[in-house]
Amino acid sequence: MGKRILELVKTYLLLIIVFVIQKPLFMLYNHSLYNGCTIGDYLNVMKHGLAHDTNIAAYLTCIPAVLLMVSVWSNSRAITYIKRGYFYFISLLISIIFIVNLCLYGFWGFPLESTSLFYFFSSPKEALASVSIGFVVLGLVVLIAVTIILGFIFNRLLQNNILRIKGVKECVKVTVVLFLLSGCLTFPIRGGIRLVTLNVGKVYFSTNQHLNHAAVNPVFSLVYSLQHQGNFGTQYQFMKKKEADLLFAEMVDKPVTDSIPQLFTMKRPNIVLVILESFSSHIMETMGGTPGVAVNMDRFTKEGVFFNHFYANSFRTQRALPSILSAYPAQPSTSIVKYPDKTEHLPSLFRSLQAAGYHSRYYYGGNPNFGNQRTYLMSVGLEQLITESDFHGIKKMSKWGVADGDLFKRAFEDLQHKDLKQPFFNVIQTSSSHPPFNVPYHKLNNIILNSFAYSDSCLGDFIARCKASEYWDNTIFILVPDHQASYPPGADIQIAKYHHIPLIFLGGALKKPMLIDTYASQIDIAATLLWQLGLPHNEYKFSKNILNPASPHFGYFTVPNSFGMITPENNVAFDCESNKILMDEGTKKSANLKKGKAFLQELYLDIAKK
Repeated sequence: MGKRILELVKTYLLLIIVFVIQKPLFMLYNHSLYNGCTIGDYLNVMKHGLAHDTNIAAYLTCIPAVLLMVSVWSNSRAITYIKRGYFYFISLLISIIFIVNLCLYGFWGFPLESTSLFYFFSSPKEALASVSIGFVVLGLVVLIAVTIILGFIFNRLLQNNILRIKGVKECVKVTVVLFLLSGCLTFPIRGGIRLVTLNVGKVYFSTNQHLNHAAVNPVFSLVYSLQHQGNFGTQYQFMKKKEADLLFAEMVDKPVTDSIPQLFTMKRPNIVLVILESFSSHIMETMGGTPGVAVNMDRFTKEGVFFNHFYANSFRTQRALPSILSAYPAQPSTSIVKYPDKTEHLPSLFRSLQAAGYHSRYYYGGNPNFGNQRTYLMSVGLEQLITESDFHGIKKMSKWGVADGDLFKRAFEDLQHKDLKQPFFNVIQTSSSHPPFNVPYHKLNNIILNSFAYSDSCLGDFIARCKASEYWDNTIFILVPDHQASYPPGADIQIAKYHHIPLIFLGGALKKPMLIDTYASQIDIAATLLWQLGLPHNEYKFSKNILNPASPHFGYFTVPNSFGMITPENNVAFDCESNKILMDEGTKKSANLKKGKAFLQELYLDIAKK
């Protein structure tokens, strides 16, 4: 009996040790994010992360526990082979999750969750486009090595030859003891004896989010996010529905009661929406960022209508597109583009403008199947999609597709066709300012900033050519980033400053340049644009007319597990899993906290209905 009990305990403790050791390795690999960390910080990460580690270790110990109980009654060698195979399997599983989390964290800024699986399985080639072949090969070599080492350790320390117990009475006794001991695993599985079960935020302990993320067990994070993909109506329910409804009613667009400036010179201008990959305030001098990078965007802020308190709704393109084109807020636990049965019920600028006589085209130099992008665009009414397969004879500059210069060139050439139908609504989505930042341009030494300078130069050339064309005087150009991601490296994605981006209206059909100080986010583009065109926007329940003084105005963003809400009086960020305020600044601290919760609650109830 003693040997079997010892083996069960050793299995559990060995798994915990493996998970604990992973944490300092994770921090050392991402050392640029943990500069200045003390030995105490490392110890705190390991200590606080134990809640997750003991949980996953308990789950993984269940099968060895069952095999130990079976071995009481049988000494078949099949049990040994099953145990050996199981330990190599979990070694592979743990290694994959650990290494993927290790490598992705520097790009994404949060622990591994289901989004990465969605991107990989929807389009593996594009999911790996940001890294070199050498990096992938090295990762595979390390993966194999770690798997073999872990598998060897597990099987060396835990594959003891334990003989079958003689006598039915003794077998029953040992089985009952092992069963009761195995039952104790339910405590770490639940996270304790309390009614509240374990969540990702349980291990958070610091105001430094990178330390909190290091404490998270990536296996736990991935499994937890997979479990919370559906059942939208039960997620993020912070308060009674009646209270949430009353708060949400205060945050929707209001009837116009005062004069609103008319931005356009005509009723039905052509519209060109340019979605700029990863642009943000950090690369624009006019917004307090690095000078000499986005020089054309800086210039356009003075030539057009510039919204300087504007925010991205999330951190990835596939979450940004519904925000921009459907005025649908991004979600912290999933992306609605994963669900075609729901996206087809979303409103969209394509449909709204088509009803007013517009014809739509979408230009993207890459693969639109990545992240269900094609499915979303076509399900919300896009008429024509031009992608990498339509750029015949043009060499792809990077794994993401053709360079932005070729993308803008094609978009401009199509404007010269004599049979071009007007008014048109064209969308251009750039991609060159995305890792690995391979661009045919050499202006700045910093490879990231150089890619932004390249995309900015391509945009500048495109606008200059359009100014000289016959379409300039009857066209509006809307310039907006999809999100901020690449610069500065290691920025905290859970605070508002990370999501600060420009919104610029430009073009010959614009009456005059203006500076708009109103707080807003990508979901507010639809209501603002449609009002300027004299078109209804009632179906966009989350969108507000930025220029309507009667409407409430705020920026809103979500990232995994968290949301943020920004107004002149209060900038708040809240982690929904740990139930902790991450940031609370302004003259009216916490004023936006309950409103932000009500907004998120209403969003998830709305998703459940679709």
